[in-house]
Amino acid sequence: MAIIVPVLNEIDGIESLLSHLEIWRQRGAEIIVVDGGSDDKSDSLIEARGFPLIRSARGRATQMNAGARSSQSPFLIFLHSDTRLPEHADTQVMTHLARSETSWGRFDVRIDGRSRLLPIVGAMMNLRSRLTGIATGDQALFMTRTLFEQVGGFPEQPLMEDVEICKRLKHITPPVCLSDRVVTSGRRWDQRGGWRTIFLMWQLRWAYWRGVPADQLAARYR
Repeated sequence: MAIIVPVLNEIDGIESLLSHLEIWRQRGAEIIVVDGGSDDKSDSLIEARGFPLIRSARGRATQMNAGARSSQSPFLIFLHSDTRLPEHADTQVMTHLARSETSWGRFDVRIDGRSRLLPIVGAMMNLRSRLTGIATGDQALFMTRTLFEQVGGFPEQPLMEDVEICKRLKHITPPVCLSDRVVTSGRRWDQRGGWRTIFLMWQLRWAYWRGVPADQLAARYR
């Protein structure tokens, strides 16, 4: 199993991330961190801790594709730098992916932050992805290499790459929805405000569904 993590200027959270990845490295996972051009020395700390580091062009989709190409495992997990896997993630993922070469899925999510809205946001994300088959990157997407290559990897667009790959994957087979929860940071809700962030994300999703180009949406998101 390969855990692929795109990073960019993560100096504030890099020690927490590397400590988490060390757990999985000791359990036999192939760890690949892909830096998109950090200028805060987080890439140097990753290398100092002995983790394989790949440098690629900036962009989460581009970085994840680069990590997948360099990995050796038939099973891939794509992990955001501020997301933490549950205790038995490796055995669960490999158990489900080993059943079919065209298998993929995601975890339920809990969002960790100050806003009182975050438990509701997380519950709605979990429900929505079960009903629609569309997950977010915060839910730690996993898939077989065969299926990843079959859909052409992540579309190299600046936003909604997770939505787009899920749309392609579910045309082949529905996702496995694991009830164990990853924990992801609620920092964008804390920084921008709960209701404001929820409204923005729904606006962006609605606009993407209507065909607005991802680069235009990325500018609005930033």
